[in-house]
Amino acid sequence: MITLRKNFFSWLFDTTQRIYVRYFKKHKRAWNITTKQLLAMPTTSFGYHLGCFLKENNYTLIDKVERHDAYHLLTGYGTKVEDEIALQFLCFGNGKRTPYMFAALLLGTLILPEYLSYYVKAYKRGKNANCFHHFEYKDILPINFEQFRSTIFLESKKSQTAHTLN
Repeated sequence: MITLRKNFFSWLFDTTQRIYVRYFKKHKRAWNITTKQLLAMPTTSFGYHLGCFLKENNYTLIDKVERHDAYHLLTGYGTKVEDEIALQFLCFGNGKRTPYMFAALLLGTLILPEYLSYYVKAYKRGKNANCFHHFEYKDILPINFEQFRSTIFLESKKSQTAHTLN
């Protein structure tokens, strides 16, 4: 039964994403960057790591919503349905507000309530992170991925330090 609900949510996501891009992102410019171009960037760069993420998942950037994949990379959330919903909760906790997000939060919670504790953890993680949803991610592609990530998610440095001390 859970697989059926996940497939339904996935279908909703795919269908509404096309509508959202067509009608709500029509004035936004696409990055016009290929995975190959990203993989040609320095290996420490955000762009290179984004290229690796895309290649590993057999994805290409979706015009006008490229930042979504950048969010996956930055946060470490995968592409399973429950991870997609958790990513939206993390972004909500971080202060991002869009009608599309609210729909994903509501429908994700109603369709897959068994992941609610996962969603709450994601929300709290977003709340504790430095604000990241306002950046122009195309401009961030050349910067050092690990430094940027550790600036956003300060707890990862704290937990790494605590882990090293143990």
